[in-house]
Amino acid sequence: MVPVNELARGYRLYEKEYNDKAISVLQSGWYILGKEVEGFEKEFAESLGDNCYCAGVDNGLNAIRLGLHACGITTGDEVIVQSNGYIATMLGITQNGGVPVFVEPDGYHNMDPDKIEAAITDKTKAVLVTHLYGQATRMEKIVEICKKHNLMLFEDCAQSHFASYRGTNTGLFGDAGFFSFYPTKNLGGFGDGGGVVSRNKELIERIKTYRNYGSDYKYHNIVLGFNSRLDEMQAGLLRIKLKHMPELLANRRKIADAYLAGIKNPLIRLPEIVEGATTNWYLFVINTEDQAGFRKYMLDHGVQTDVHFPTPPFLQPALSYLGHGEGSFPIAEKDCKTVVSLPMMDYMADDEIETVIRVVNAYEG
Repeated sequence: MVPVNELARGYRLYEKEYNDKAISVLQSGWYILGKEVEGFEKEFAESLGDNCYCAGVDNGLNAIRLGLHACGITTGDEVIVQSNGYIATMLGITQNGGVPVFVEPDGYHNMDPDKIEAAITDKTKAVLVTHLYGQATRMEKIVEICKKHNLMLFEDCAQSHFASYRGTNTGLFGDAGFFSFYPTKNLGGFGDGGGVVSRNKELIERIKTYRNYGSDYKYHNIVLGFNSRLDEMQAGLLRIKLKHMPELLANRRKIADAYLAGIKNPLIRLPEIVEGATTNWYLFVINTEDQAGFRKYMLDHGVQTDVHFPTPPFLQPALSYLGHGEGSFPIAEKDCKTVVSLPMMDYMADDEIETVIRVVNAYEG
């Protein structure tokens, strides 16, 4: 069976380095907000771009939550988001009292820049872009719209570590970028983790205060804060993986290039890449009309698949109070009913890649 993902493969690639780092952290006797967190924040920020700063937090959702909170998003504020994707993006808004306002995605699964202005009201405070499946969004027009209407611009980069648009890494186009280091991510740890990045050093320092009970120094609390710290173990292990990201990204590109060149089935729509954008191939997502039938066929022939994500967030029961029903955003709904994720991970053997291609090409619907 070819798995859709197998996290232990990534561990085995650099097993000794991970083991040595874990033992080093354990032996240090310092497990919260120490040199590993400081080192990871510095190294990750530098790897993204010049004049970039990072605050490590405990997970991707709290990266959004604290980032928006630190930027003043509060009760009743509207934040424009795309109508497909994962609910965590919306929870970061609602947990600050804000209101997610949905717009449809484009043909690349990302926010359609041409749909944004029609959604702006006098309550709109920001646009929150999600670079879904690891591909950078078309950012020029979105940046222009935010400047024109004096809106803050945020980026959910939970899936887009080191994806770029016209030479700029995702996370650096607006006021802040929000990252997840959940184990499945390209830069994933061995538990939960997240981070906020910005070129605004003052904002990052403010988030570092919020993440630690609102404390600027020990036992001194200047704001009502949270307990949302990235721990030393995860930071240390992430530092190891960060060193190897060029190789890991190259592994995924190899898999994706083979799929793009080898899959030739008219019943399958392959992913397309925006001109000027790069993807980190966090996921390799195809579209097919019979989602359930295709997945069963693949599994019957020894290939696991997944669906990211089967239900658009505006149709989740938790967000029913927003008043959206079926048919509200048909493009997103259609996408959710037709997307299928093929196997993609830190490493795949050539015969596994060839198996996936062969099985997909033999699919007859």
